[in-house]
Amino acid sequence: MFMGEYNHTVDAKGRLIVPSKFREQLGEEFVVTKGLDGCLFVYTNLEWQNMEEKFKNIPMTSKDARKFSRFFFAGAAGVEIDKQGRILLPPNLREYASIQKDVVLAGVLNRIEIWDKDRWLENTYDDDEMDEIAEHMADLGFSI
Repeated sequence: MFMGEYNHTVDAKGRLIVPSKFREQLGEEFVVTKGLDGCLFVYTNLEWQNMEEKFKNIPMTSKDARKFSRFFFAGAAGVEIDKQGRILLPPNLREYASIQKDVVLAGVLNRIEIWDKDRWLENTYDDDEMDEIAEHMADLGFSI
């Protein structure tokens, strides 16, 4: 399970240091793809295989299923950690997530999200909003 929030920078070549806590769980190779809300999703290879299996069971007669599978899988890239603990974020993924320099890596259960720092700050929440969201989560069967 991934958790925590880390601030890092992307260098001029598009390389990003992956926090050591995340590297331990990710292994040497893993997958980065377009995520929702304008961020990137990072999955271990095992979790990525689980996602592939889930998509194999979705009928591709659904237009939404076809669109989402193109978005999710065509935008994916396998990456490797170098000796300095960095990955190279492909240009198309950096462009999609508006990543220039400052980023936030956030652990979110079975994945890591990589955000442009400004976009991350725009997507934060206030206490009142979180109370309302918590009420909706209860409707989905989740309670604290």
